[in-house]
Amino acid sequence: MTRLEKVDSKEVGLEIGLLMARFFFNSEDLHFGYWPQGCPTGLSSIPEAQARHTDLIFSHIPVGIDKILDVGAGSGELAKKLVHKGYSVDCVSPSSFLSDTIQSKLPPESTLYRTTFEALQTDHRYDLIIFSESFQYVKIQPGLSQCEHLLNHNGHLLICDFFSLETGSKNPLRGGHKLSRFLETVEQFPFENITDLDITNETAPTIGILDKLLTEFLIPSKELSARYLISNFPTVTKLLRWKLKKRIAKINRVYMSGQITAASFIKHKSYRLFLYRKTSI
Repeated sequence: MTRLEKVDSKEVGLEIGLLMARFFFNSEDLHFGYWPQGCPTGLSSIPEAQARHTDLIFSHIPVGIDKILDVGAGSGELAKKLVHKGYSVDCVSPSSFLSDTIQSKLPPESTLYRTTFEALQTDHRYDLIIFSESFQYVKIQPGLSQCEHLLNHNGHLLICDFFSLETGSKNPLRGGHKLSRFLETVEQFPFENITDLDITNETAPTIGILDKLLTEFLIPSKELSARYLISNFPTVTKLLRWKLKKRIAKINRVYMSGQITAASFIKHKSYRLFLYRKTSI
């Protein structure tokens, strides 16, 4: 009997996120929103805020850029918009589900590398490499080394992602490299910092909206579902709870604790837009 391949939980999460974006917002974007001071926040404002996030990235693309590598690429929306602006765009994505979606949005002349960034092998070189909330999935040292290798001389590296801060208290939010480690490591490479923009406060409303969704919908729905299952299928429910107790405990700890808030995001994370220029061959 053929053994089923284990499914990566991160990939499943991205796929669910795409399905939710399509259902609730008629959108393909998977990234945070961007709310400058004075912009209204709320569930209905997410598509507009995500468009502002994309525009922010566009506004920091240097003049003279032609060939771009979009690493991670999400569902391919950013790449599609870059192509529409006249750039030549290739993408990297290790996700089988998302890669099919990305491929459907790329023109024939674009290349989609279905692999991890660290494992990418190509003779192509790029004027700009973009990580839009995908740098957190790349190992810092090998990732920056690959950027150095794939960038043309005077090419640029743009990272728009959140990093973890060392606050001395337990961090309820997962994800993101330690900012201090990233800053120390990037200094070892021939990259000149052009832009360091802190947009933590402007992206934190995304977490506030997620918190509202969890506390007002998902948690009550979970409790109602649990009551129904234990009253109608007590034996099966108890068996599943025992079998999946570690997984359930992790979900409750991470998503149902009430600690995932905009305030905790601001305390424990730093959302940055970094732009670097390669200074040597």
